[in-house]
Amino acid sequence: MAVPDRGKKPRLPGRLLRNRAPSQPLRRAVRLPVWGDLGLRMGLALFLVFLVIMIHWWDRAGLIDHVDGHISFLDVVYFTMISVTTTGFGDIAPVSDRARLIEAVLVTPVRVAVIFIFVGAAYSFVIKRSWEKWRMARIQDKLSGHIVVLGYGVSGSQSVAELIERGSDPGQIVVVDPSEDRLAEAEKLGVNVMAADATRDETLKAVRIQEAQTVLVSAGRDDTSILIVLTVRHLAPKVPISVVVRADDNELLARQAGANNVINPVRFTGLLLAGSAKGAHIADYLADLASVTGRVQLVERVVSEGECGKSISDLATGGRGLRIYRNGRAIGFWEEECETLQSGDILVEIVPTDNGHDGADG
Repeated sequence: MAVPDRGKKPRLPGRLLRNRAPSQPLRRAVRLPVWGDLGLRMGLALFLVFLVIMIHWWDRAGLIDHVDGHISFLDVVYFTMISVTTTGFGDIAPVSDRARLIEAVLVTPVRVAVIFIFVGAAYSFVIKRSWEKWRMARIQDKLSGHIVVLGYGVSGSQSVAELIERGSDPGQIVVVDPSEDRLAEAEKLGVNVMAADATRDETLKAVRIQEAQTVLVSAGRDDTSILIVLTVRHLAPKVPISVVVRADDNELLARQAGANNVINPVRFTGLLLAGSAKGAHIADYLADLASVTGRVQLVERVVSEGECGKSISDLATGGRGLRIYRNGRAIGFWEEECETLQSGDILVEIVPTDNGHDGADG
């Protein structure tokens, strides 16, 4: 889905759904990969065994071989392994007081440690992995109010990073993409990921699309993105959908498919370029508004009860109101209706961020 857009019209669903791999389970990154954990455990176990071999070789005079009476290095290795593994055939045994003290004080704790290491490895490989799969299945079954990001290309990855920067819980973000390489990058952020085809009903049902707070679509191709929007809208008629399209003539198709917000990065870039031609700071301010890392931020919210009856210029947050949406109609701050805010109005305002200076910007 990360193939660069060429401004193509949407293809027929039959062509898009051929030869698709089945959806994979939802997963989340672990702190240490399984093979890394196993490597550390095995390395520690081998180090402990080597340490015991050196101790036994140093104190070989305290051991007796009932077979030939001679303790060789191979005998020491053999005795160490049967001692650590608690096999104990009895053909080689400690006879001096010092050798028995070493077995009791040094070798026995090492033996217990090695056993715990192997038990822990079995736990990681079998019990822990099974538990993690069960836990993620439970999380998947109870997903609600989450944000679903369909496509983790340039736009999708930037949107996830911005969501987390704005305070969204990574555990409430689900990223769906067919590329394991891109999902590996997403997992580093702590979000839930699924390697699957977002155009398929079973994939969207698996991430409980109907229970999502919002859906962000950025498939990298306009035709694929629009097909995904159609599929999402079919399964979740009331969930807000935002989609990225790059061709102007595909914007209307995206809205007809059911997208609530259609974002054209090419158009936005053009606006920034045009703004820079009219003023050196316009493009900078627009970029500032778009990111939470700037000094000011655009916020959309419902008018509070305490603000009802007041003017858009007298907001409880101290922000500067730009417009309201009332009964589906956009009303600018200069229009008379904005002098009296009503319950249910959707407000768009500019507020200073933590990066601002005493709210002086805006």
